[in-house]
Amino acid sequence: MNSQRTINKITKKDLNRVFWRMQLLNVTNNFQSMQAIGFLSSFTPVLERLYADEPDDLKKKAMKRHLEFFNSHVNADALILGVAAAVEETTSEEEKETVTAIKTGLMGPLAGIGDSILKFTWLPICGSIGASLALNGSLLGPILMFLLYNVVNIASKYYGIHLGYSKGMEMINGAGGNVLQRLSNMANVVGLMVIGALVASVVKVNVVAEISAGENVIKFQEMFDKVMPGLFSILVTVVVYKILKKTNGKHAPLLILGIMVISIILTMFGVLGK
Repeated sequence: MNSQRTINKITKKDLNRVFWRMQLLNVTNNFQSMQAIGFLSSFTPVLERLYADEPDDLKKKAMKRHLEFFNSHVNADALILGVAAAVEETTSEEEKETVTAIKTGLMGPLAGIGDSILKFTWLPICGSIGASLALNGSLLGPILMFLLYNVVNIASKYYGIHLGYSKGMEMINGAGGNVLQRLSNMANVVGLMVIGALVASVVKVNVVAEISAGENVIKFQEMFDKVMPGLFSILVTVVVYKILKKTNGKHAPLLILGIMVISIILTMFGVLGK
């Protein structure tokens, strides 16, 4: 497997195809897997190169591997695509969990960098320049804003893919034999931190039910928060994860509707609050 991967080394043309395809990466963004479908669509040229002579079951397995939950800043996706390509090329089938671990570990930190630099810094600067010209009646305002933003936007995607791939290959080939294991361990730790932060910040369960015992009032939310803040959020996440894992994600839309119905009913009976 490793020798064949060396023969089928990813070319610059393959990476350029990834760049062009990732322009539509966010089109298939959804609440189930976020950018996973777009990531796989962009990553297809790499898989076509690496699995050109492999059995169909391995190709299907590789595609399913990249359909797992993924979400980052779209410009940061370019760097992750490049690094993922390098790791895919240099790992055997028994080491493929490293690819998923690295993607999960990078998506959170790079999303923060992408948001802070491009979304909250560069875009407002471009907008301010364009707006100042437009307020003075110049047609160059929106045109200049479009050009200024997209010079950085397109360049960061193009060079991000190539830089991610080249630096990823250098790191893997020049850092020793057990580098993949170290990368996997680090990525798993960072990935767990990212997922834990997402659960605490995104999954909101506010239990307003309480029990009165004479003059004493026991509030479930406050009581459990003293034991473990966010306990209900973790429990809901674990239950949903177990159901999705058992059903292989086949009934995800039905599960979403079920959560909505249960939440509405519990809110009507005063168990949950806004």
